[in-house]
Amino acid sequence: MATAATASATRFTAAAGGAFHGLRWRCSPPAYQGAILSARPRAVSLTPQRRFVAPSALYKADIQTKEEGLPETLDYRVFFLDGSGKNISPWHDVPLHVGDGVFNFVVEIPKVSSAKMEVATDEPFTPIKQDTKKGKLRYYPYNINWNYGLLPQTWEDPSFANAEVEGAFGDNDPVDVVEIGERRAKIGDILKVKPLAALAMIDEGELDWKIVAISLDDPRASLVNDVDDVEKHFPGTLTAIRDWFRDYKIPDGKPANKFGLGNKAANKDYALKVITETNESWTKLMRRSVPAGDLSLL
Repeated sequence: MATAATASATRFTAAAGGAFHGLRWRCSPPAYQGAILSARPRAVSLTPQRRFVAPSALYKADIQTKEEGLPETLDYRVFFLDGSGKNISPWHDVPLHVGDGVFNFVVEIPKVSSAKMEVATDEPFTPIKQDTKKGKLRYYPYNINWNYGLLPQTWEDPSFANAEVEGAFGDNDPVDVVEIGERRAKIGDILKVKPLAALAMIDEGELDWKIVAISLDDPRASLVNDVDDVEKHFPGTLTAIRDWFRDYKIPDGKPANKFGLGNKAANKDYALKVITETNESWTKLMRRSVPAGDLSLL
């Protein structure tokens, strides 16, 4: 079923969701569904179309993405390449820090979609793939309403019990980001974001941080700098994010997820603390100071 990989990476314009051909809508699709589906996979770089976002919000290193296989198949992968065409890891090789409290954010799941995409932490070069369970592709029961992905060079250590969050251990993944801007990003986009808040989700006993952030080029980015600003300029968003992640497993017959820190979003300073600590954990992982298990460190 899979097609051969594109022979060479080509520049693209960020027409929303072009790499998400075959997206399966689990709720009513938006009116622009037809505009965001593409007939063929293709290699891309991070050159944006101006009507969506100014170039300053995208990481400017010469990184391209290359698709292998067809979307919504077990073989589908999105690989990242450097300027010379060599494979790199979006988890290990994309820098975390941009400077001045700004960080790189790798988009795994575009907003208004339901396919559960994720970095394959146990595969060489950790490409993005669709998650599976018992050999079947996974979907959220309904669309996610925000761009979702990871902070590179972070790791939630499964051997560390966080005393501030009910002694929960890390979930063995990079830290997740929920980006609340208005633009629908694309799988593999690397956006510059500023953190605003942190939610301490506890999923089956594991701590799974959700950093709430906004892309620098969002029209309202200058208005929000901390958790209170989110409540003011994006009213109801923090509650909506918490409730979405609390309840999304219920349709599959699983219990609701829980949240630590009083069931509330922590402020920006706390989010920065989480990022610093998980970056330190990632550094220990890469130095082999802690066991890697099945994780790929290429």
